[in-house]
Amino acid sequence: MLYWLTELSDGGDFFNLFRYITFRAGGAFFTALIFGFIFGRPLINMLRKRQKHGQPIRDDGPASHMETKAGTPTMGGLLILSALTLSTLLWARISNGTGDDPYNAGYVWIVLLVTVAFGLIGFADDYAKVSKNNTKGVSGKLRFGLGLLIAALAGGAAAWLHPEGLSNQLAMPVFKDVLINLGVFYVPFSMIVIVGAANAVNLTDGLDGLAIMPVMIAAGTLGVIAYAVGRVDFTEYLDVHYVPGTGELLIFAAGLIGGGLGFLWYNAPPAAVFMGDTGSLALGGALGAIAVVTKHEIVLAIVGGIFVAEALSVIIQVLYFKRTGKRVFLMAPVHHHFEKRGWAEPQIVIRFWIISLILALIGLATLKLR
Repeated sequence: MLYWLTELSDGGDFFNLFRYITFRAGGAFFTALIFGFIFGRPLINMLRKRQKHGQPIRDDGPASHMETKAGTPTMGGLLILSALTLSTLLWARISNGTGDDPYNAGYVWIVLLVTVAFGLIGFADDYAKVSKNNTKGVSGKLRFGLGLLIAALAGGAAAWLHPEGLSNQLAMPVFKDVLINLGVFYVPFSMIVIVGAANAVNLTDGLDGLAIMPVMIAAGTLGVIAYAVGRVDFTEYLDVHYVPGTGELLIFAAGLIGGGLGFLWYNAPPAAVFMGDTGSLALGGALGAIAVVTKHEIVLAIVGGIFVAEALSVIIQVLYFKRTGKRVFLMAPVHHHFEKRGWAEPQIVIRFWIISLILALIGLATLKLR
């Protein structure tokens, strides 16, 4: 929205700063961060007032959670989503260019709408849980079906907007000249990426601060990648594919990081609020959508390795138990396995943060490695 101020610029004044994505990304970060600090406590007080029993705690979870986490309100993802949406609409370029300026704002809208849509699914699930005071919210089939529908629309829109020669193609990191034509399978593939990311982050959100920091690290990494592949000079130097218009997603990523830090202020152990499915599904969907738009789906699997490991631990546990009646992990997702082994919650959280940072650096390295 503030991009229109560039029309007041003569090319050498303050208003010219709004032409720069990096400047507006900084603005988005601080806008979201300040929003979180200002509205965090009032939102928590409202949620605590309306949720008499807080987020329902699963009976089959770690016994310690019944004592330490009972009564904590959920739906804290509303804080992140509000901060993220406001900062993106305020600082990103959300309208198409004209004439000599062929900019297309479609990519920003795809990612933002996917985020909000998955957030609405999560909100409905959280609301059903707290209103019934049990862990059964919206049926899994309905949530999954709605997620697939949203992802299908997003994948189709991204394929339509991608430049000729990239549409329906799967780009390979490191092997930069390799493009795999998925043809009619591209949209189903993008659906798997977006829905898979949303549910993987949802599974990771089981300890105070565990999910939000890896999400911010992944978002920052994908934001840098989006900025790089959205610039001709960078793509020529790095020898990667050029997707015009994706640079604005750095602003979205900056807003997510700012909103995430504002939330983490209240979610740090012991958490005053949980993000709930409202936040985890939305943020996971956002990561998946950015990866699809920038053609870095495989890199997302590297950067978001923590989420992949959490999801795989659940899949392995279920399949192995059904086949043998035994368990591979003491409890799944895998962060509960470490709890059962006696690791303290902050110990698990911080070590997962460290791993996420290492994976992010590996993901960024794929931009240059051949």
